[in-house]
Amino acid sequence: MAESGRAKFVLTNPVHFLALGFGSGLLKPAPGTWGTLACVPLFYLMTFLPAWGYVAITASVCGIGFYLCGRCAKDVGVHDHSAIVWDEFAGFLITMMLIEPTIINVIVGFALFRFFDIVKPWPIKWLDQKVHGGFGIMLDDMVAGLFAWLALQLFVLYF
Repeated sequence: MAESGRAKFVLTNPVHFLALGFGSGLLKPAPGTWGTLACVPLFYLMTFLPAWGYVAITASVCGIGFYLCGRCAKDVGVHDHSAIVWDEFAGFLITMMLIEPTIINVIVGFALFRFFDIVKPWPIKWLDQKVHGGFGIMLDDMVAGLFAWLALQLFVLYF
């Protein structure tokens, strides 16, 4: 189904509020970039946790995201509406997993995640096209996050 600019999101609905990244997905242009940016403060808060806590919250963000994104998409009748950015939260948290939270690492991680999420090299594009529902909305961004994490590891290792 084509994306409609008239989708009926209800920010008082907790599912919509979270799926829209606390409303950041409604910002234009580039809602995915705004959604990723909205996740940066959450990332910094999570850096105070032990590694297992960061991993547990990231896993929870991913797990809950399958439901949130699928339910919100169903509610508005548009699969993977661009305003649904909870998947960007998951992908960015994966990108930054166990990375030293320096400004440079956050900027590079942000740029790498956005690159892989936008360009969608194989298999990300294939997943985006073939896997549907909340799982499909989340999966391509989670894999983009994994690709970005690997690239960020190389950046940290060599720079």
